[in-house]
Parts: sequence; structure tokens; C-alpha cells
Amino acid sequence: MQKKVLLIHKGKSFMLNTIVKNLVDDGYEVVEAAPEMEEIAAHKGETELILMYLGDYVDDAAGALVYLKDICTEEDKLLVLVGTATEIETVNKSIPAALVAATVERPFDMKKMVEQLDWLLSANDDLARRKNILLVDDDSTFLKMVKDWLSTKYRVTIVTSGAQALMYIADNTPDLILLDYEMPVTSGPQVLEMIRSETKVDSIPVIFLTGKGDRESVMKVLALKPDGYLLKSMERPKLIAAIDDFFEKRKYQKLHDNNIQ
Repeated sequence: MQKKVLLIHKGKSFMLNTIVKNLVDDGYEVVEAAPEMEEIAAHKGETELILMYLGDYVDDAAGALVYLKDICTEEDKLLVLVGTATEIETVNKSIPAALVAATVERPFDMKKMVEQLDWLLSANDDLARRKNILLVDDDSTFLKMVKDWLSTKYRVTIVTSGAQALMYIADNTPDLILLDYEMPVTSGPQVLEMIRSETKVDSIPVIFLTGKGDRESVMKVLALKPDGYLLKSMERPKLIAAIDDFFEKRKYQKLHDNNIQ
């Protein structure tokens, strides 16, 4: 577990110095940055853990907050907010609470805060070892439901359009893409065609999600040669079992291919 944290703050204080000392004593490498997009961008690749020490500056830090929201969404950063209830509430207007890994209200127990950071990093290490699934659908309610179902066993990233999916795989390689067949603007078949035409990403498995289970619709889907299809009406146990079965079969296929070579 890499114990490194990006500490975002504005100005020095006794409390801030105490936080840094306690983190260093616990074995952390602390990288400090001002609440500005350029500074955050320069250091965001160094660690998955971001600790934001809040203050009056949050009222005028809209640009930095929106940028943090974007990298928490797209890069799964662990964001921890330290501040008063009012400061945290202000940040949540730009960064939804669902994207914040933890909040620490002042005054707080320093030891417990460091222990919480340790736990988050440990849990994130475990999560990083899980298979990564990119879930693509324009229905936000369906996205949230399926993400909740699969997140018990897999890392799940959600996007709401074909364009967002293509942007994501330009910089990331998911183990599986669950792709809505019928989407506005850029449809599932169009996204699959673009994926298969790019040698960098053409080997990423794609399973279509479809709301139609009649023979004609299924044959139409399979004609595009995805790695499978799943009905959007499937219940939770059957959907999870289908994903488990897919990865199990791929594992044995890889073992078989390696034995042949």
C-alpha cells in the first residue's frame, strides 16, 4: 500500500502543520498543493488519495472544486474533506457527497482521522485488484441500480453516453464494457464499431445490454458479434451470475491459450 497523500490547502496554520506531522509520523509522503486547477493537475497522478483542508477560500474556489469533481468521477480518486459543517456543505454544492470518500468535521480526533485514511487506502488497494467494468447507459436510474449490484464484487465506472465511453477507454482499459444497445446520438452498435476499429482497444470485451428479448431482436444484436448480450430486465442474482460466468470462462480460455503456445 503506497502511503502518499495530496494535501490541498490555502495558507499555513498550527492545525495544518499538526496534520502534516501526524501523517508523516504514520509513514505518509505528503505532497502539498494550493486549491487551483493547475497545481492539482500537476500532482493528481502521484496518488489516489486527496485530502482537502477547507477554509474560507472554498467560497471562491468554484473552478478547483469542479475540477476535483471531474477527476473523482473519471479517475476514481479518494477525496477526503476536512473542515466545518458549513465549509463541507459549500463544497458539496460543487462536489456531490456521493463522490466524497469521507468527511472530517472540525474539531476532530487526529489519530482517528489518520486511521481512517489508512483504512481508505487499504480498501482501495483491495478494490484495485478487482475486475474493472465500464457501464454505459443513458438511463441514470438503471446505471445507479446496476452499479450498486455489481460494486460488491467489481470496480464499476459509469458513463451516460457513447462519446463518454470512447473518451474513457482512450485513457483506461476496462476488463469489460457493458454497453446499452439503444442510446441516442451515438448508439451501442456505433460505439462497438468504433472500438473494434481501433487496435489499441479492439480487444476489450463488449457485452450489449438490451431491453428486447424476442428472437428477431436478439439475432440483430448478435449479428454485430459482441462478446455477449444481457437483458436489462434480468434480476440482480442472474445478472451478477452472468458476469461472474463471463470472467470465469475468459480465465479458462486464457489458460487454454497459454497451454497451447
